[in-house]
Amino acid sequence: MKKSLFSLALGGLTIGITEFVMMGILPDIASDLKISIPVAGHLISAYALGVVIGAPLLVIITRNYPPKRTLLILALLITIFNSLSIIAPNYEFLFGVRLLSGLPHGAFFGVGAVVASRLADKGKEAQAISVMFAGLTIANLVGVPIGTYIGHHFTWRFTFIIVAIAGSLTICSLYFWMPNVEAKAKEAMKTQLLFFKKAEAWLVISITAIGAGGLFCWISYIAPLLTDVSGFDAANVPYIMMLAGLGMVLGNFIGGKLADRFSAEKTIIVLLSIMAFDLLLVFLFSANPYASLVLVFTTGCISFAVAAPIQTLMIQTAVGAEMIASAAIQAAFNTGNALGAFLGGLPLIAGFSYASPNLVGIAMSIFGVAITTVFFLRKRRILKLQRI
Repeated sequence: MKKSLFSLALGGLTIGITEFVMMGILPDIASDLKISIPVAGHLISAYALGVVIGAPLLVIITRNYPPKRTLLILALLITIFNSLSIIAPNYEFLFGVRLLSGLPHGAFFGVGAVVASRLADKGKEAQAISVMFAGLTIANLVGVPIGTYIGHHFTWRFTFIIVAIAGSLTICSLYFWMPNVEAKAKEAMKTQLLFFKKAEAWLVISITAIGAGGLFCWISYIAPLLTDVSGFDAANVPYIMMLAGLGMVLGNFIGGKLADRFSAEKTIIVLLSIMAFDLLLVFLFSANPYASLVLVFTTGCISFAVAAPIQTLMIQTAVGAEMIASAAIQAAFNTGNALGAFLGGLPLIAGFSYASPNLVGIAMSIFGVAITTVFFLRKRRILKLQRI
């Protein structure tokens, strides 16, 4: 692996821990701050809202900076904002800090995805992007379970010390290992924003925001699902999260290879269809602890297999505005995060079991398939017209 790609993966690791560890320590935070689990779930939405706001905004602000400098600034912001969670005195402060922590997330992945594709060998662009996202999956394999263990046995505040350490290592690796990739010719903000006049741009954003919601309906409430429905002891949740992380690592690389071999949109249609079926199995069989363990692995695998194809599809669609478009995808992913956490929580508020959010996830995944199909048919029609 190139050292430059490793530094991006380390950034993905840092972001992955801070984003996904909340799902594992949600009961601990709720207990400590004396709030309900659905209210604590709003902290997940706060982070996602920060990504939605920060992704396009920070890319626009830094669009004419050299990519290395931009990545260093974003890594510094990630480290500082997450460190503030350690001293959060109440729910309101933590909500604000989570919002700030999300601001640099999308911009880092947006800039990083474009840089990774430029550093990649020809024909392996999606696989290079998947290396960056590997940090996100390894976070779920190692970082999130460790953070969840610390949250259960000590205090959730110590979990964010891990994030601060990972962020500091990211800054160092970017400084020493990331080459000075040349910035593209300076472009006016208006030129960048013209991309959002294309129907294709909004179709890909919709695919991501709605289709990815299936993942977040599941993972936002995975801790109480495992304890209240599957019957696992809370002490075992960190180890089960490692199983989900292992699936995500495998799925991430599978998705990258599939997107390089087949068209990105066909890959997305297949993967989102499989995700809908998998979430149905989660709803039906999570009461069986053995089936639950298998489904934790498969759901993690399928959900992260779709990341690299979607990112690749957006970059292919946004020629000339790749960075802002790539950042917009991260905003869309976290719109899915917020929607999944919010909509998935509605059945819980209504009194249904912790398996019920997966029904919402099924609907969102199927809707994502429908939108991707529209994109595919539209693209094929345009190509036919160009041949005439």
